[in-house]
Formats: sequence, C-alpha cells, structure tokens
Amino acid sequence: MTPQPWTNWPSREALSREGLTDARRRLSAAVRLLVCGALLWSTFSQRHVSGWSAVAAVAGVFAVGLCAWGFYRTTLSHRLWPSVALLLLLLGAAFAADQTGFGVVAVLLWCGCAVTCIERLPLIAALPTALAAFTGYTILTGEELLSTLITTVGLFLGGYVLRLDAEARGNAHRLLAQERAARAAEAETAALAERARIARDIHDVLAHSLSAQLVHLEAARLRIEQEPRGPFRDQILERVVAARSMAREGLAETRQALSALRGEMAPLGDYLRELAATDGAEVGVEGTPRPLPAEVSQTVRRVAQEALTNVRKHAPGARVSILLRYGADDVVLVVRDSGGRGRVPAGLPMSGSGYGLLGMRERAELLGGALEAGGVPDEEGFSVRLRVPA
Repeated sequence: MTPQPWTNWPSREALSREGLTDARRRLSAAVRLLVCGALLWSTFSQRHVSGWSAVAAVAGVFAVGLCAWGFYRTTLSHRLWPSVALLLLLLGAAFAADQTGFGVVAVLLWCGCAVTCIERLPLIAALPTALAAFTGYTILTGEELLSTLITTVGLFLGGYVLRLDAEARGNAHRLLAQERAARAAEAETAALAERARIARDIHDVLAHSLSAQLVHLEAARLRIEQEPRGPFRDQILERVVAARSMAREGLAETRQALSALRGEMAPLGDYLRELAATDGAEVGVEGTPRPLPAEVSQTVRRVAQEALTNVRKHAPGARVSILLRYGADDVVLVVRDSGGRGRVPAGLPMSGSGYGLLGMRERAELLGGALEAGGVPDEEGFSVRLRVPA
C-alpha cells in the first residue's frame, strides 16, 4: 500500500543542503545570520538585561541554537519523536521569552518553528503540533484570534512552499545521481564488451598460434630423439626443448591475459602458489585476503612472474620464497632468493616477458606504489619488494 503524502517525510536530499547553488547557499547563510543578529539585538537591547540576567540570556540563546541544530539533525535522519521533542523545547523557549519580556525573541522563535515545522516534518505531525502551539500562544499572550489565525495560515503556506521547493531540488539531485550512475554503468558495460572482443581476437590469433607451435615443437623433439646421434644433435634438441618451454610459458601468459580481460582471474594467492609450484618456491600470505582492483592484481602477478623468471635466468637452483601481505590500505609482494650458481639452460637468458626491473618499477609508480630490488644485506641472494595502494 502506497503511503499518503501527509504521512511522508521529506526526502533526505530535500532536508540536506546537497544540490544547493552558490546563490542559494549565500542566501541561506544571510537569513541565518540575520535571524541570529535579530535574536542577539532583541535580547541585549533590553534595559533589564545586566549582570546575571545577561549571563542567563546568553545561555538561553546558546540553548536555543543547540536545540535548533539538534532539530535539523534529527529531521535529517527521519527521527520523529526526538524532532517533536526538540520542537516543543523551542516553543517552550518562545513562551519563556515572552513571559520574561523578550517579545521580539518570542515572535522570531514562533515564526521560525512554524515554518521549519511544516518544511521538515511529516504533515500529520507538523500540523497538529503547530496548531496546538499557536493556540496556546494566543491564550497565554491574549492576542486576537483572527490576527493569529491569519499569521498562522501565512506561515503554514510559506513553510509548505519551502517544503515543495526543497522536494523539487531533492528530486532533481536524485535524478542527476541516477543519470550519472546509469552513464557509469553504460561505460562499464561498453568497456567489458570491448575487452571481451579483444580477448576473443587474442584467443583466435595468438593462442591458436602458440598451441600450433607447441605441437610442431613437440613433434620436432620426438623426431630428433629418434635420429641417430650426430655432432649437433644434442644442441639442436636442447634448443628445441627451450623453445617449447618458452612457447608453453607464452601460452600460459596469454591465457592469464585472456582471463584478466574477461574478469575471470583466479584469486591472487592461488595464482602465486600455482606459479611457484614449477620452481619449488615457498609461498606465504599474511593479512586477510580481499578482492583487489584489476590493475593492482595484474601488476602483482606480472612482478611475481618476472621475479621468478629472473631467478631462473641468473640464480638457478636458488631457494625462493614469496610473501604476499595484505595491509589496511595497500598490498605488498616480496620475492626473495638465496642465490644460486647452477648452470643456466641454453636459451633461458633470452626468455621471459622482457618486462625487466625498470618496467616493473614504472608500472608500480603508475599505481602510486613503489618497487625496490637489490641484494639482501649481509646475505647472498636477491630481493624484489613491491608495494601498491589497494
């Protein structure tokens, strides 16, 4: 069942100052300053205000301002009973001001409460509260009923006009936010469609080509092994095996790139364990794993891959440890080896992605992070440390 307009709260966009133009903000600030100035002037221009009565007047003005601020906050959060209670406190302050000789202060409070009551409360609560307050004010002050009724109706209309204006502004702000969200969703959909198209093209061309190369290299290896030994047989076989290994790595990297384009990447910890299994490296994960932005995840994967490739190229046989640490606002990757002096397989120095330490450092800096690479102090081996915000 749809709620009736007289039971509805104004929207939070209407009750807040979101979407106000600079001119409206300046006008609102000027009105508040004018009201505060009128309150202070009417309070301290009275002859009987001196000594302790001046202190009490200052405390009263401060209490009224605090109640008004609280009324703004409670209505903004749609809390009915605290809002009504604060409104009654303000009306009580108006009665007290009238009884102690501060007539101007009382009128300002009455008018302000009447307007803001209609503007910020559900009408089912605002109308009875304001009518009861004005009735009590008329009885206590002896004002004529007709003049009070005319003033009340005028203030109600003014408050309702302000309410309608605020609702129109809130609706416009909400529609603008929805339009921006729709445009962002359209842009994201278009980007995903383009990435899917690129992934299909890469799969149709590069992945098939690498798969065919692997088949031919495997056939060449089997053929060479069947041939009788010759002066160059072992060298040719070694080169073919190295080429097959590079083609297999290229195919694996291509599949990872395709997964990244499609948004189907495996969790970072699982990827590092799979990557380290080939070299027998140890993998540790600290902190609570969480989804990372695609650029950050891809950078961590590339740096880990390049670091392990460098270990195979320059320190074969070394023990390798990989540490992934999830921080509160960043992620840290540390790849460390113990140093090695084994024989480097033929063709391996020319393998790898060609990314290099310089490329890894530039990629980290583009994300606002940093990469440090160098020897381990007082120990053998090499360390690569990547830190990127996430």
